[in-house]
Amino acid sequence: MVVLIKPSPQLGSKAMDGNQHKVEANVLLLGAENVGKSALTVRFITRRFIGEYGDIESIYSHIDKTDGREIALNIWDSLYPQSCETTESISDKQLQWADGVILVYSICDRSSFEVVRQQVQLIRQTRKLSASVPIIIVGNKRDLLHQRAVSSEEGRLFALSADCGFFEISAAETYHGVLLVFHEILDLIKESRALKKGMVGIKGIVRSVSAVFGKKRE
Repeated sequence: MVVLIKPSPQLGSKAMDGNQHKVEANVLLLGAENVGKSALTVRFITRRFIGEYGDIESIYSHIDKTDGREIALNIWDSLYPQSCETTESISDKQLQWADGVILVYSICDRSSFEVVRQQVQLIRQTRKLSASVPIIIVGNKRDLLHQRAVSSEEGRLFALSADCGFFEISAAETYHGVLLVFHEILDLIKESRALKKGMVGIKGIVRSVSAVFGKKRE
């Protein structure tokens, strides 16, 4: 089972040229240790599940196609610093780089859910834009229901309150759920870019009209 909530469209950081055949998007993966961020990424890219990873921070590049358009997807699989303060868990560089963010927690680990809560708040507070970057929250390890510490309802309600997308999946059991997560973040990035492009066009029209009427008043 995959649980999904779509947030309302947000403004993105980069404008998209509608005439371009190839689009590039940067996705930042955040969350505590041992929640399955790397497994999620590798599952999406290779369709294979690998359960064990070392403490390595990586940026993966992957070419995907959606709606007949080629997408160059860069995925920053970040590390959660040991014994860090909340304000140190995400860098300005990461937020400036990201077009969209996926925040992962384990449904078996309540502390990892609290990390996601803190990181959502931090992103909303520090993102230097008129609106925040699109965010999807993912509850991973649904295959371990007997160890559940965070209910689906709690995750879903938090995502709703924070205006984030929400999925509950098992990267270990199914590729399809992981695919839906990444395709959804791409859709949200495209929506945010289109919205920003529209707002830029409206501002240009307003400036033009103001200039014309300003001259007439003179």
